[in-house]
Amino acid sequence: MNVLIIGCGYVGQRAAQAWLSEGHSVSALTRNAENATRLAAQGITPILGDVTRPASLIDLPAADLVLYAVGFDRSAAHSQRDVYVDGLANVLAEIHARTGRLIYLSSTSVYGQTGGEWVDESSPCEPIRDNGQVCLDAEQVIKSQLGGDSTAEFQILRLAGIYGPNRLLARVAALRDGEPLAGNPEGYLNLIHVEDIVRTILACAERGVAGQTYLVSDDRPITRRAYYETLAQLIGAAAPQFGGSGSGRHGAESLNKRCKNRRLRDELAVELAYPTIETGLPAALGDLQ
Repeated sequence: MNVLIIGCGYVGQRAAQAWLSEGHSVSALTRNAENATRLAAQGITPILGDVTRPASLIDLPAADLVLYAVGFDRSAAHSQRDVYVDGLANVLAEIHARTGRLIYLSSTSVYGQTGGEWVDESSPCEPIRDNGQVCLDAEQVIKSQLGGDSTAEFQILRLAGIYGPNRLLARVAALRDGEPLAGNPEGYLNLIHVEDIVRTILACAERGVAGQTYLVSDDRPITRRAYYETLAQLIGAAAPQFGGSGSGRHGAESLNKRCKNRRLRDELAVELAYPTIETGLPAALGDLQ
């Protein structure tokens, strides 16, 4: 299989290594030569280009599978909409006629529930934050450009909060320093370990249903309080202190829902390596404990 990865970062690189280990050919789009050299050293064929510049995408190869896993670089001059919506449209306009399948990494931020409700793939998507609306608009771009009579199949993976190695440093530092934590301590967090995201991507590539959306979260939503208490115990820090609900993104309109992963389990038959944080956090912390 020839795989093309758009956004070969924290998740994309791990998926690339999994495909390479299975004998597949992997190419990846990158914006700079230094990153291209690093990808090449890993056995990934680099392609220089930028999703926000359509003219730079003409060298994208034909692929049996495209993984779109672009993250947002806050140091860049572009907005989330520039990258996630317009950039996606640029890529699809270039490759839709020469790809077999697209797997798009979206986010559970498309759900705007605030009362701790359970949500699944059939729940209404009414985002209350800009980033959620951007993700939902990107999903619509895919359905518009690859739906109907398009020969390319697609699946959308709505990822819960990603954690894993090297993704907990700021939280660990805050706990060790005794900093008050923002957010409603009784609000729910929905999480997924990066290794389980890769398992889901591989399962989706093998047996995902065309046009389907999958919610990718672990087996048990957990309150923010319980999460930070568990993390504090693992690193030997004092019990977490919360600064109150505050305002803005952590205030009364803070997202608060519980994600069901039944379709992930039943349809994709994904066996999670880390179904809860009790096993996932120790694995993610490694030497930080």
